[in-house]
Amino acid sequence: MTPLDLVLTPTALRFGGRRYPCTIGRGGPTGDKREGDGATPRGIHRIVGMLYRPDRMARPTDWAVPIRPGDLWSDDPNDEDYNLMVRAPYAHSHEALRRADPLYDLVIVTDWNWPQATRGRGSCIFIHRWRRPGYPTAGCIALRPDHLRRIAQGIRYETRLIVR
Repeated sequence: MTPLDLVLTPTALRFGGRRYPCTIGRGGPTGDKREGDGATPRGIHRIVGMLYRPDRMARPTDWAVPIRPGDLWSDDPNDEDYNLMVRAPYAHSHEALRRADPLYDLVIVTDWNWPQATRGRGSCIFIHRWRRPGYPTAGCIALRPDHLRRIAQGIRYETRLIVR
């Protein structure tokens, strides 16, 4: 581990010498991730992207990509674009990245089951804003908005997410 790593502990996400309270998937950590299980996959995951809503915030880093109307994430294991960012209209199961609520205003994208997805092994694990303290996610890691912004500004190419 390095100081640039994000390390999930039972109660927080550790980064840069600080601990940030977080929530994880309702299924808890798992070594056998499956689509729809609500679990957070154990392992060492690279940070491969950052998405943000330019109509709601300034660009958090110079490499962050704006979320546009019609941006979606495929979570349909039967589609060839499974676990990839896609555009509307899209007939298969997906998550809207541009949401009415602020949950995905800032999204850190990990390499879980990406870019060559194994069908049914679970779609992308994001690090995003929480709904409220203690409220579980569908498998992602969620943080307070100000903590998420602080982490987003501090991560680098070498940063990894470590889930034990």
